[in-house]
Amino acid sequence: MTSYKVVDCRGGETEGETYEIAAASSPENAALQAIGEVLVRSGRRADLRVRVYFQHPDQALSMVRLYAKAIDRA
Repeated sequence: MTSYKVVDCRGGETEGETYEIAAASSPENAALQAIGEVLVRSGRRADLRVRVYFQHPDQALSMVRLYAKAIDRA
């Protein structure tokens, strides 16, 4: 089973905080469990919310950047 490491990039007091998620179906699902936001894989640099690291068996370590949806911008 793949585990996920979610690194918070929202800034402020949570900047750099790390969450270990053991049971998730995707990087997006891991981020939802970690910070409670629905995120997407593309967006503006200013909308970056988390980086998710994961490694499938017998594969290299992967990283996905997840962003706030354009419709959810404050």
